Amino acid sequence: MAFDYKKEYKEFYLPKRKPELITVPPMNFIAVGGKGNPNEEGGAYKESIGLLYGIAFTIKMSKKGDHRIDGYFDYVVPPLEGLWWQEGTEGIDYSRKEDFEWISMIRLPEFVTRDEFEWAIAEAEAKKKTDFSKVEFFTYDEGLCVQCMHLGAYDDEPATIEAMDTFARAQGYQPDMGGQRFHHEIYLSDVRRCKPENSRTVIRHPVKVINL
Repeated sequence: MAFDYKKEYKEFYLPKRKPELITVPPMNFIAVGGKGNPNEEGGAYKESIGLLYGIAFTIKMSKKGDHRIDGYFDYVVPPLEGLWWQEGTEGIDYSRKEDFEWISMIRLPEFVTRDEFEWAIAEAEAKKKTDFSKVEFFTYDEGLCVQCMHLGAYDDEPATIEAMDTFARAQGYQPDMGGQRFHHEIYLSDVRRCKPENSRTVIRHPVKVINL
């Protein structure tokens, strides 16, 4: 049976619908960065998703080709994730989607080295006749965070975020956005196939001890 990161690491992908603290270890991803409204048809964000899945499935399906990746095991491609921020804004302003900056990403299995990533880029470009140069090998060390499962539309996330912030402060922590620490979303639902009110999204925010 294929290894499923969501099932094997439930603490990272299937949190409860109430805030909790968690320490997230470093993970490797394939990633594409960009700017702009994610809902724009034909925009950079939607292009990034196509590029990510092109590489993700090149790696997954390598088992059927001549290239053998050392340590390969069959697996379910992990869910799409996103890091989000807006220059000069503390937190996220959902009314200014055109000002979003983002990194779209998909987790890589541990056996994928930088060399294997470079092989996948070259393989995908040769087979799909597409430029994958925007895709990067990205290591993210997230550390201590507060997270929660959000059920509903993306525009309704502020209520969940407020609950997360309140919980974190009650535990002696405060948000720690900025630098390399971002608003983080993990998408467990296909928005093309489910109603917005049924959409499941993991929301994760970095935190630090409250400065007294």
